[in-house]
Amino acid sequence: MNDTLVLDGLTKAYNRGKPAEVTVLRGASLAVARGEVVALVAPSGAGKSTLLHIAGLLDTPDAGRVLLAGRDMARSGDGARTRARREEVGFIYQFHHLLPEFTALENIMLPQLANGTSAPAAQARAMDLLARVGVSTRAHHRPAALSGGEQQRVAFCRALANAPRLLLADEPTGNLDPGTSDQVFAALMDLVRETGLSALIATHNLDLAARMDRIVRLDQGRVV
Repeated sequence: MNDTLVLDGLTKAYNRGKPAEVTVLRGASLAVARGEVVALVAPSGAGKSTLLHIAGLLDTPDAGRVLLAGRDMARSGDGARTRARREEVGFIYQFHHLLPEFTALENIMLPQLANGTSAPAAQARAMDLLARVGVSTRAHHRPAALSGGEQQRVAFCRALANAPRLLLADEPTGNLDPGTSDQVFAALMDLVRETGLSALIATHNLDLAARMDRIVRLDQGRVV
């Protein structure tokens, strides 16, 4: 199995069976190979966030399969899905969602500690990741003291803290100005390439999408 993620025939509707039912996904299928970085391009409201949430086991499809490293997780129990989210999937959103009362270092240590990593090992891992994205000197600052670009770099590090197989990102630089966006995206790509993980990154920015390995589009509920 060379694919980290396989989405097979996903369908998803909201308000099912009601007059206001909205069908978002209509048999969407997609595979992301090991080490591949795929850009997901779609207009607002097309369902890309729904697709990412299903891929990341935050939501379940009405039909279809979600294979993570060859295991069908779509109908797995809550315990198995929670473990997979914690250990094998990293998430990045448009807004950093860092915990404001903790420093950058602590924000990256927390998911590791929750996963059973010792405090010294978690700290060493966090500092290594911060150094890779060029913000190690800001390790002991809280999010409010960081710039937008620094906050998002810390969020990248937190997403990769537990060395996941798969990174899912929803407009990860969409909240930044163009210059900062380019710099932060370059840092993200360097980090992804260095760690060799697979990534599915939703973006409106076609220039950023072109820097990834492949571009797919979500059109009328299907991946094309």
